[in-house]
Amino acid sequence: MAEEKQGCTHDCSTCGQACSSRQQAGPNEFAAPANEYSNVKNVIAVISGKGGVGKSLVTALLAVNMRRRGYSVAVLDADITGPSMPKAFGVSGDVTGQDGQIFPLVSKTGIEMMSVNLLLEDETKPVVWRGPVIAGTVKQFWTDVVWNDVDYLFVDMPPGTGDVPLTVFQSLPVTGAIVVTSPQDLVSMIVKKSVNMANLMKIPVVGLVENMSGVVCPKCGERIDVFGESHAKETADEMGIPLLAQIPLDPRLAKLCDKGIIELYENDYLDRAADALEKQNA
Repeated sequence: MAEEKQGCTHDCSTCGQACSSRQQAGPNEFAAPANEYSNVKNVIAVISGKGGVGKSLVTALLAVNMRRRGYSVAVLDADITGPSMPKAFGVSGDVTGQDGQIFPLVSKTGIEMMSVNLLLEDETKPVVWRGPVIAGTVKQFWTDVVWNDVDYLFVDMPPGTGDVPLTVFQSLPVTGAIVVTSPQDLVSMIVKKSVNMANLMKIPVVGLVENMSGVVCPKCGERIDVFGESHAKETADEMGIPLLAQIPLDPRLAKLCDKGIIELYENDYLDRAADALEKQNA
């Protein structure tokens, strides 16, 4: 009999334990089928070990960047209790569907999107659901939503390594993960948790993005490390993954998100990350 880890649930579809029986299963052993009318080539999970590092901002910028490069792009907002994608893109309206199928809304530049905030009558109403219900909703966003000929589906994940990240990694055919962090003392430990979870689930890590990487003085151009010296490069090297970007604090980006016009951003912060995604897909 295979050795079991303490705390094993005997249900690998809801368990992250690294027991020998789990290791014998393939990475998509429990993958849920996509909607029969969907056609998604790449599923990129944007993850973070802790909240407040700007993961949603990075997700939005990646989607915009890849759309500008001519790819068909979609965003699945898996951060059920803290959804922010519709606000950043200025997407609103009634979500329609038929015969058990749900049709995503589309942004001004043609980015498909699904978020729980698009399904609420009042977007400020809190989503007070337990973990299994939240995980089930995310799974439905994959199985019930009709994603039309999408080259890159970006999944904005909730922080941490709990139910929803586990559901996404096990239920969706994730082709790569991008880890988002900030330049704080705990960065090394937090990044390692995220990377190790992806490795456990056999998901390729595309690279690391550091957000809030200092601020540039608008008057003199001097860079100020308001959160202390960055150790992102050392951490990335230690984990054997590339450092794809270091995004400074930029009030312009915050303003664009607040106004729902993130698609108007003009910077090259994530060009290397976009290059890495294209190379992975080559």
